Amino acid sequence: MTFIAIASTIALVSLFFTNRLVNQLANEERQKIEIWADATRLVAHAEGDADLTLIMHVLEGNTTIPVVMVDSQDHFITSRNIREPKTNLQAFREATIARLKHKHPPIEIDIDQHTKQYIYYDDSYLIKELAYFPYIQLGVIALFILVSFWAFSGTKKAEQNQVWVGLSKETAHQLGTPISSLMAWIELLKTRFPDDMLLPEMEKDIKRLKTIAERFSKIGSKPELIAIPIMDALDGAITYMRNRISNKVVIEVKQQLPDTAEAAINVPLFEWVIENLCKNAIDAMNGSGKITITLTENSHFYLIDVQDTGKGMAKHLFRTIFNPGFTTKKRGWGLGLSLAKRIIEEYHQGKIYVKQSEINQGTIFRIALQKTN
Repeated sequence: MTFIAIASTIALVSLFFTNRLVNQLANEERQKIEIWADATRLVAHAEGDADLTLIMHVLEGNTTIPVVMVDSQDHFITSRNIREPKTNLQAFREATIARLKHKHPPIEIDIDQHTKQYIYYDDSYLIKELAYFPYIQLGVIALFILVSFWAFSGTKKAEQNQVWVGLSKETAHQLGTPISSLMAWIELLKTRFPDDMLLPEMEKDIKRLKTIAERFSKIGSKPELIAIPIMDALDGAITYMRNRISNKVVIEVKQQLPDTAEAAINVPLFEWVIENLCKNAIDAMNGSGKITITLTENSHFYLIDVQDTGKGMAKHLFRTIFNPGFTTKKRGWGLGLSLAKRIIEEYHQGKIYVKQSEINQGTIFRIALQKTN
């Protein structure tokens, strides 16, 4: 903000002094044209043997200010510093007289008691250029501010990305050692208590931790995408969520695609996105409601709509909710939807956005995955 204020102050000061200079030059040009008119009057009154050298020097000295001399009926007499066309000359002169007549107050020349002539004039090219200069300067400053803001935003985003990538990889690294240790303990417990019914469930949770660590390790690296039926990629995430949510929450899948519909997907990361959307939906419904996952398609994309019956959101939040750190919950870092956006748009070259949301009616998130054929 300080930078913008300084740039604006510089632009306004420049505009003020440039306008002041333009006004001063305009007054000087008015005086020059009045002198030029006096010289023209002297030529008209001069006797045959008069020395007109100085007067003609004054008349010919005007090389920058466009002027037109007319009679009392605005009929063209002569002009100077005006480039006239080779065709439609009469129409051009009439249009020029009409334009200059309202540009500056005319200068009157008394030829005799019954004859008057008038001089109409325009600003010189120097004044015109100076008049446009402040606006050009403002445009340059605005462009500079825009480029600087874009560069700063890009740098800030790159720094944020480095932080998230570093945090993700460090989390995966830190989880790796205890997960390996837990897997070894499970194998040992299975040999000592082969009939224990809890060990298989513990093993599932350890495998789940391994999957989570694998997901974190893939952030910042180019993941491997495999062409796989979309329903197969959804099944793992939906099954996992159904086994770990309250019976007050119903997850329904409406498949309007053929079973062979495939997309290039990294399954662990894609499951992460679906789980995040489902968890957000459960939070929005306060642990009770219905999640409907609908699969459709258009000419270029397979579409996955995740709809809930929760509290909904205002339209101005449709994009904000994907920003890192944004959250409406008392707990959490606000990274779920930000990571989901990165996974879908940067890794899968797809799209994710809020398709629809109404307060107290629910929200629909849409994922669009490119077709592989």
